[in-house]
Amino acid sequence: MSGLQCLGEDNIWFEKPRYDEAERRFYEGANGPSTHSHHQSSSASGDQELVSRMKSLELENQGLHKVVEDLRAALFKLENRVQVLERSPAVPCVKAVTVQSVRVEEENDDIDLFGSDEEEDEEAERMKEERIAAYAAKKSKKPALIAKSSILLDVKPWDDETDMSKLEECVRSVVADGLLWGQSKLVPVGYGIKKLQIGCVVEDDKVGTDLLEEEITKFEDYVQSVDVAAFNKI
Repeated sequence: MSGLQCLGEDNIWFEKPRYDEAERRFYEGANGPSTHSHHQSSSASGDQELVSRMKSLELENQGLHKVVEDLRAALFKLENRVQVLERSPAVPCVKAVTVQSVRVEEENDDIDLFGSDEEEDEEAERMKEERIAAYAAKKSKKPALIAKSSILLDVKPWDDETDMSKLEECVRSVVADGLLWGQSKLVPVGYGIKKLQIGCVVEDDKVGTDLLEEEITKFEDYVQSVDVAAFNKI
């Protein structure tokens, strides 16, 4: 047997260095992913902490916005109040002047014009008489208050054959000092019968409801009854 044949048949592992390198790489690869996974886990944890801090900052920012809005509203109310307080002193001054002037007039009006003083001279007597005349003229110029009332009357006829135009003519023919007739209308009552509803304005001291009812019911051919539907002071 030749030397080459012996080498060819011998079990020698010429590829061992390659397998060792492959095994080394395999274990390095097996250990590598574990380190990478740990790195990813640490990175994810850091991201969650960052997100949590950002949310906390957003909530804090919203709270600050709310505080700023409340401060603005309080400042606005304070400015308005200061403006009102700055204007208010002028009002009492005007009122004080007005009250003072009224008091002066009242004191002038309440002067004992009819008192006598033996030491008064003729000039003082003349001034007193002038004041009496001026006071009387002032009082006479004030118009007297006339009390008036608004009255709404329901005038009912005898039946549906009553001439309502003639009935209204009779009512308006009632004339008195302090009486002023107003608008009127016909209001259905039932069974074809209508009543006359008429308004008027009267002076309380001169004309009353009793007088109106008495005068209107005198037209007994047309009027059955008179009722006061409304009475209001003016």
